[in-house]
Order: sequence, then C-alpha cells, then structure tokens
Amino acid sequence: MELKEKIIHDIKENKIILFMKGTKETPMCGFSNSVVQILSHYGVDYKDVNVLTDPQIRVNLSEYSEWPTIPQLFVEGELVGGADITMELHQEGKLLDILDTSKS
Repeated sequence: MELKEKIIHDIKENKIILFMKGTKETPMCGFSNSVVQILSHYGVDYKDVNVLTDPQIRVNLSEYSEWPTIPQLFVEGELVGGADITMELHQEGKLLDILDTSKS
C-alpha cells in the first residue's frame, strides 16, 4: 500500500484521527498540543499520526485534504480542520456534537 493510500485508509478506518507534529503523549508544537488538550478534555479515543516521522506524510495528507497546515483533525472521514477551527468549535460548544457523531 502506497503512503497516500495508507493515509486515506487510516482516515476512513478511524472514527477520529489527528495528524499532528509529535504524538498525543508528546506533542511537538503548540498547535498540535492545543488540539490534543481539547480532545483530552472530551475524553474521546482517537488515533494520532506523527507527521514528523516522514515528510511525505504531510505532503500526501495536504494533497488529499486540500488543507495546508498541521494539525489536521478528521472525524468520521471528514476534515474538521486545524487547531484554529478546532479551538473555535470547542469555544462555541459545537465540537462535542461533531465528536459525538463518532460514537456508535
């Protein structure tokens, strides 16, 4: 399986997936850390993918999502957005509804 196919497969097979710099245990940038903290606040289970392990992950991911920045949060195969959008949805009380759609 090529890298782009693996990325698409991971997005479709995981209800919530976060492509980030670092891991959920050790985020390597403030934006990734912000999203990790928000997801931890809601206590949701999610897969994390460290884009720093291979520069091509970021390239292929951005081609697929048409979103240039990291982190990228996907729920049920749909791009929610990066750190700013995730924070905004959290502050507006809308993120929980999005995350709840993944519980089935």
